[in-house]
Amino acid sequence: MDHWRRGGLVVRDADLEDLDAIAKLECDSFPEDQVSRRSFAYALRASKRPVIAATIDGELVGYVLIALRKGGRSARIYSIAVDPRFARRGVGAALIAAAEKFAYRHEREALTLEVRYDNGPAVALYEKCGFRPFGVHEDYYADGATALRYKKVLAPRAPAGAKRSGARKGGGPRRS
Repeated sequence: MDHWRRGGLVVRDADLEDLDAIAKLECDSFPEDQVSRRSFAYALRASKRPVIAATIDGELVGYVLIALRKGGRSARIYSIAVDPRFARRGVGAALIAAAEKFAYRHEREALTLEVRYDNGPAVALYEKCGFRPFGVHEDYYADGATALRYKKVLAPRAPAGAKRSGARKGGGPRRS
C-alpha cells in the first residue's frame, strides 16, 4: 500500500513498530471482545500486510485489520478502531477507503463487516461509505449483544486489455 496524506492524516501499512499502539487502542476501544496482541503480531508479520494504520504527526490514531479467506470472494473488516480524541475527523472513513483498496488489490468482490447493533456512529459511517445491511448475528458479542452484518460490493475489475472509457459498441452515448 502506498502512503497517502490528507490534512496531516497519513494512512499506511502498519508494521511491528505499531504493535504496542495498536494493542493499546484495541484494549481501550473494546473492553470485552478483543483481538489479542499475539494475533496482531501474527497479522503484522503476514505477507499480505492486512493491518493498515492511520497516524497524525507520527501518532497512531486508528487501524483496520482485514481478513482474507483463501479462495474467498470477499474481504472482511475484522477489527477497526479510531482513538476517540480523533473521532469525526475522517480517520474512520480513510481507513475504510484503504480497506476497500486492499480488498480490491486482492481481487475481492466485496468487503464485509459486523458492527454492534447499538453503535450508532459506526453504523452511520458504514452506511455513508456505501455499506448495506445483509443480516444479523444474534448473541455475537461476549455480553450477548447482536451484531449487524454489512456488505459493500466493490467495483468490478475490467478484464485485462479492456478499455475503461465507458464507450459502447456502435459509438454515441447510451440513451435512457
